[in-house]
Amino acid sequence: MGRPLVIACGALVSELRAALEAGGIADAVEVRYLPANLHNRPEAIEPSVRTLLDELDPDSTRTVLLGYADCGSGGALDRLLAERPNMHRMPGAHCYEFFAGSRLFAELHDAEPGTFYLTDFLAKHFDALVWQGLGLDRHPELRDMYFGNYTRVLLLTQATAHADVVDAGQRAAEQLGLRFEHLHVGLEQFSIAFGKVA
Repeated sequence: MGRPLVIACGALVSELRAALEAGGIADAVEVRYLPANLHNRPEAIEPSVRTLLDELDPDSTRTVLLGYADCGSGGALDRLLAERPNMHRMPGAHCYEFFAGSRLFAELHDAEPGTFYLTDFLAKHFDALVWQGLGLDRHPELRDMYFGNYTRVLLLTQATAHADVVDAGQRAAEQLGLRFEHLHVGLEQFSIAFGKVA
């Protein structure tokens, strides 16, 4: 049985590193990241995780924590978890929920369901992952089709709220033609989940 294994979304590199270091367990676990752009192809998350597990834990003997919530996999990650009792994933439907915590996220969602959420990573890489990822750089006329039912962009910052991240979130909201709001949620909920892996 080897060190516990963390398989995480590449969008979580900074946050995961901070959580593991804060918990004093950075050297006690093996961490592997999958490409962040799988967010645009959630059906590929589970097969990518499975391939890495086949390589790194073929006998299902290691404790494994997935740095993913459901993330649009349609329950595919939970079906994989059912095959591997030694494996756990982040709670909730997506990273916005596990960064904010389920209770706060439910309150935010109930208060304004038409919210497009950003994390630090997504704000910094908005152009590549959202604007270009959805083809809006080539077809800006699609913006209202994609985002016509949204009312705001809510940036949930995890690290200290650096001005460049907040500025990037404001620019994203302007590109989408939506109101901008910012809430600093920190890493507490995220750190609690990852602190249990070692």
